[in-house]
Amino acid sequence: MMFASQWICCQIGAREHYTLPRCLHRHGILDSLVTDIWLPPNSLPATINRNLSGRFHPELKCITVHALNRRALSFEAVSYFRGLNGWKLIEARNEWFQEHALSKLVRYGRRDGLILHSYSYAARQLFELAHDRGWVTVMQQIDPGPAGEKIVSQLYEARPEFRLDWEPASRRYWDKWRVECALADHIIVNSTWSREALKQEGVPGIPDTKLHVIPLAYEPRNDANAFVRTYPYKFTTNRPLRVLFLGQIELGKGLFPLLQATELLRGEPIEFWFAGPMRVNIPEQFKQNRAIRWFGRVPRVNASRLYRDADVFILPTFSDGFGLTQLEAQAWKLPVIASRFCGDVVRDSVNGVLLEAISDTGIAEVLLDLAEHPMKLWSMSANCKIEERFSLEAYARNFASLLKS
Repeated sequence: MMFASQWICCQIGAREHYTLPRCLHRHGILDSLVTDIWLPPNSLPATINRNLSGRFHPELKCITVHALNRRALSFEAVSYFRGLNGWKLIEARNEWFQEHALSKLVRYGRRDGLILHSYSYAARQLFELAHDRGWVTVMQQIDPGPAGEKIVSQLYEARPEFRLDWEPASRRYWDKWRVECALADHIIVNSTWSREALKQEGVPGIPDTKLHVIPLAYEPRNDANAFVRTYPYKFTTNRPLRVLFLGQIELGKGLFPLLQATELLRGEPIEFWFAGPMRVNIPEQFKQNRAIRWFGRVPRVNASRLYRDADVFILPTFSDGFGLTQLEAQAWKLPVIASRFCGDVVRDSVNGVLLEAISDTGIAEVLLDLAEHPMKLWSMSANCKIEERFSLEAYARNFASLLKS
């Protein structure tokens, strides 16, 4: 596959494990990566703070990386001592990153044939410079946008007892996003649901001609490829069906109906594992439920163990840009139960189960059926894999084809 243009990728954090820059690098079309923190795992900060250990990828060790390490660590420290959190911190970080990334991008002058890729909410200033330089701009939308937020807001209005510190984004936040949409030559969403959610907004900067659906990609680890999954012939109280939810624990991910399902299934040989940062108040009845285990935030190595040891993964989300955890689960031959409001990974009754409705009874019926018929899990697990459409090669082809459209 031959490409002429060179890409500059801008991103905060290790989003999707640096999939896009890795993919472009493999095809010889990555000019550089601009990011906030880039630290080899043996560096002192990464050794001290395990949360920084993932801010590097060995596949990209030889490329040009413009990192803002000292400034980024200083920003995070100052923000912490100032008590910044929630949307104030997110907006401040997005603006800070753009201002400092610009100092790296201005060095490129008016070089022809450059494509600037950035993620939504941290692209506006970068795209303004790119347009001035005549570069092509590609924005990757990380979520379903305002429509998704409205759904989550309604969930918290209906269940205020779960509300911890959730607040909607400011009007300023969405106004800046609309400017980004107008400046982008191409807008990438990762699921059909996200495309429909953006179209619902009727944003003038998002005509169908520049809106493209490109599913996320994932490359399994070697230990996941070699893993052989087995199931007991019968689930019991000593060996229950282990249901894994991994991600941000908040109402938008379908938390309430899932917790209600745990109540409906009391006494059944089913155990629920919740892993991820807690974004809600958990009512006492669920804290006392012995069928629920709360793991909290888990580093990547522990996440792999959870995928390995669970029997089925569940993502009953009301709105998700894609849900990369679906692919991570599939890589571990773990069947996925998912709603239709995320990436199109699950093929119903083949490699998982698609929920007809996001409800406590719907979830409970599916889980009880699997607990009573373990052979269904054996069959679905045998079909779990990273399909070619989610490969890095497919990801590269999809990004190349959008420039021809």
